[in-house]
Amino acid sequence: MLNREHLSNIDSFYHLSGTNPLEGSCQGLACFVARHQNPEQSEDATSQRPKLYCLGKCYLAPSSTGCDKRPYVKVDSSVPIVLERIISGGARSIASYTKAGGYTALESALTRGRDELIREIDMSGLRGRGGAGFPTGKKWRAVFDESSKEKFVVANGDEGDPGAYIDRFIIEDDPFALVEGITIAGYAVGARNGYVYLRAEYPAACTVLEGAIVEARRQGLLGARVLGTDFNFDIRIVMGQGSYLCGEETALLNSIEGRRPEVRVRPPFPTSKGLWGKPTLVNNIETLACVPWIVYNGGIPYSTLGSRTSTGTKMVSLNSLFQRPGLYEIEFGVSVRHIVEELGGGLKTGDLKGVIIGGPLAGIIPPQLLDTTFGFEELRAIGASVGHGGVVAFDRRTSIADLMHHVFDFGAFESCGKCTPCRLGTREIEQMFREILKRGPGESTQKLELEELTTALALTSLCGHGSGLAEFATSVLRYYPEELQSCFA
Repeated sequence: MLNREHLSNIDSFYHLSGTNPLEGSCQGLACFVARHQNPEQSEDATSQRPKLYCLGKCYLAPSSTGCDKRPYVKVDSSVPIVLERIISGGARSIASYTKAGGYTALESALTRGRDELIREIDMSGLRGRGGAGFPTGKKWRAVFDESSKEKFVVANGDEGDPGAYIDRFIIEDDPFALVEGITIAGYAVGARNGYVYLRAEYPAACTVLEGAIVEARRQGLLGARVLGTDFNFDIRIVMGQGSYLCGEETALLNSIEGRRPEVRVRPPFPTSKGLWGKPTLVNNIETLACVPWIVYNGGIPYSTLGSRTSTGTKMVSLNSLFQRPGLYEIEFGVSVRHIVEELGGGLKTGDLKGVIIGGPLAGIIPPQLLDTTFGFEELRAIGASVGHGGVVAFDRRTSIADLMHHVFDFGAFESCGKCTPCRLGTREIEQMFREILKRGPGESTQKLELEELTTALALTSLCGHGSGLAEFATSVLRYYPEELQSCFA
């Protein structure tokens, strides 16, 4: 049994524990770079406690809990997969979902062998849409191969990357796509229980998903004997309490277990020892939303979309500085320029300074590299990332010193503190740029210190939080050397 001291230690980790996350202004990256569009709201954000780092309203940035409207939505692919129903208004009831072809995939899956289903996912080339890009079929196979009688499926809905609001609208507008995808995954790997971990900042998504789960149980699509078969499977929602780090899968598992959500040392990996020490499949919301299409239409047809190493489609969400901010479903293989200029229409100011995809723990893409292909390997080659798919562009109104301070303040605030370079180094870099912004250029030796701290973060961080911050700083050192040099005397 957890004692009071232990519970207090857990609560202290979260930023929104015991508070109302429905009140406040967003302080995430997309809102920060758009602060000039509503200075009064941005001033409120700087004094708001607790900090709200992303409300999933980046298309309205700077945003607050009090404002909302639906984003612009467009399919820029030969085949709509994730946006198929969302673009026409969504499917929040089973009746509307089945009318649009829903649950045909689950019916098909339950007549097929588990090994066959996993081969289908493997042939599709589907890779994790949450940031890491790990082959989904390989993950499913690893859990399937475990001999444990008890296994779990966890949907990672902790969409914390400021700039991303993809999972929010999948859940709010097409919740049964997620429910069906989790159920198929549970059947394939031999699990009987699934969890959806949702951000506290997405209360509307929670309400919609709760209703969908209840309706699915009522229709025999969840619970005992799913669709009259011997397969038993149910889903439970777990709400986060405000921690960016819970997007990391092992921290998320600790959070579900009621433990302090720090990152676990790996190996063992969650596929062999995950939730409560049992084999656990952890997939992102968008990844699971792709599953019904793949199961019904086939892995090979899916693999023909996109590029050879980055197959299928990807959702991207554009921030408010674009002429046409909103949600887009694209095929891998297009250029970043196509996303920025053709889909987004360029910036409202026409003064692009850089683009951060999957950030802020990712490298900046400068204007001269916009012709880079949008794909896992291609973006990694220039120090950037597909990440979760949030696309945050910024203009000349945001200086590099401003950006470094904001990102490292965010990084230090959200660090779990387990790694010394992340715990101390992030705050040291934040303080360095806070002083530069306040007093002017720092000492020349501080640039060398910045480089050393960045190297330490890259080489010794336990998880992607520290290494992602290192990627961001490295891109600044590489692509904005003159402006960065001006920060040091």
